[in-house]
Amino acid sequence: MSTKHIGEEVRRRFPRLTMSLVMAVIFWIINRVVPPTISDLVVPGPNINAGALVGFIALLFTGIFLIRALSDALILSDIVTDIIVKRLGIKEERSSRRAARDAIYIIVIILVATALYPLLGTLGDTGNTLTTVTTYVALAIILLLIYDIGRIVYRMIEQRAESLADRLAKMAERSKNRE
Repeated sequence: MSTKHIGEEVRRRFPRLTMSLVMAVIFWIINRVVPPTISDLVVPGPNINAGALVGFIALLFTGIFLIRALSDALILSDIVTDIIVKRLGIKEERSSRRAARDAIYIIVIILVATALYPLLGTLGDTGNTLTTVTTYVALAIILLLIYDIGRIVYRMIEQRAESLADRLAKMAERSKNRE
């Protein structure tokens, strides 16, 4: 992905993500606040409480905006993951090699974090805080690397499936031409 394309994608997706999250929060607040205030009203027709109906509709819209936000967040997370992985010094190379290297980095992070815990524990309250920070930073990096491995495996499977689909299509065309 070129830098210009990444910038355009971020400029397009980030405001949409923000607005989707804001709208989801607004509808969630409506879901929490409005139904109790109108729970005594009954909707004509089916025997449905107005509060339950408004709550359901608000919850439905909350879900719609969260799904929309999730789709934008996934694209942005791919961009951020690529940037962070490059900053960590992991070069773009053959996929299986990169996934293996990510797995090795995960093991190293676990070992380093585990080795730091006793040392940080000797620092008293500051050490406890540093231990907690170390845990969360290690967890964030590990989750990022696991996500990167997942993307690599997904791409590999997708490429293999496309290759298999091409072969099957060629075989189908050949058998049709023989008839």
